[in-house]
Amino acid sequence: MDRKWADYFGCGYAVSVNSATSGLYAAVGAIGISPGDEVIVPPLTMSASVMAVIGYQGVPIFADCEPDYSCIDPVSVESRISKRTKAIVAVNLFGQPANFKALREIADKHGLLIIEDNAQSPGAFYFDKPAGTLGDIGVFSLNCHKAIQCGEGGVAVTDNQEFAERMQLIRNHAESVVESMPHVSMVNMVGQNYRMTEVHAAIAICQLDKLVSVSRRRQDLAARLSEQLSQFAFLKVPNTREGATHVYYQYMLRYSSNELGVSRQTFVDALNAEGFSAKQGYVKPLYLLPIFQKQIAFGESGNPFSLKDTAPNYAQGLCPVSERLHFEELICADLMRFDISSEEVDAFASAVDKVASHCGELK
Repeated sequence: MDRKWADYFGCGYAVSVNSATSGLYAAVGAIGISPGDEVIVPPLTMSASVMAVIGYQGVPIFADCEPDYSCIDPVSVESRISKRTKAIVAVNLFGQPANFKALREIADKHGLLIIEDNAQSPGAFYFDKPAGTLGDIGVFSLNCHKAIQCGEGGVAVTDNQEFAERMQLIRNHAESVVESMPHVSMVNMVGQNYRMTEVHAAIAICQLDKLVSVSRRRQDLAARLSEQLSQFAFLKVPNTREGATHVYYQYMLRYSSNELGVSRQTFVDALNAEGFSAKQGYVKPLYLLPIFQKQIAFGESGNPFSLKDTAPNYAQGLCPVSERLHFEELICADLMRFDISSEEVDAFASAVDKVASHCGELK
């Protein structure tokens, strides 16, 4: 499994794990994040992208997202760098890569490492390089919601032999076996049981062979839908970054209530009344969760947040673009699934047209 995955994506090493969450934890441990270290993270992502930092008592520092792509904004990243910063977590959100050209320049300039959360974008490319291989460590997901899946599982990839070895140890009770490996730094060698089962690995190997066809199907459906929805001034169809491809794990629209004259809630309710399952927003910016608002994680003293000289800033308004996207603009059209038909895509576009034509009544 590991060798096939590494060969398929053209990287030196792959480390299979029982979930992408486990892969993120192993990656954070492997790069040596220690108590009080700061890691710059995006607020619009599944919580594990950030909680893996907390797992090693690092301190997440949130950078805002790009309005057009929803991925972490390199300009905001650079503004958050301090003497404590050790790494960046970049999430390839909704199906396309973050701006790795700019992120790599920033990381190299400041001596930082990049963990690439590629759970949502297997099969995408950035200037002809596969997503997931753009950071120092990339993490893939194989859970039941993803484009290819084995029920539950994940893979971490890297070209760095030391990182690969450390992830392999963290995956499998490192503290019990590292004694025979004196060349390995003992930092974070507190192991877990993150192993992928052989059954899951066998399924994942078969699924990997389907990645190209599954990605093309999603891209075809998305292109068909975008062509029909681009006529509506109150909607912005997904953008694709220059040099990148998009595999549409989620088809995310941006909605303007000013253009249509009705609230996003009213518009989504009307769409769903037509038999669809559109959703408002994506996830609430993570710094608004109780763990960050109360700054309590390990013990009652507030570790790791109390390890900083001053309390980290997790106030509402910290990342205004991310908050606007989630609370006002983003609509998830839950259509990019393996079993959906072109006719269903067309029906969704027709429903949007119907709702728009009755906006006077909706008001």
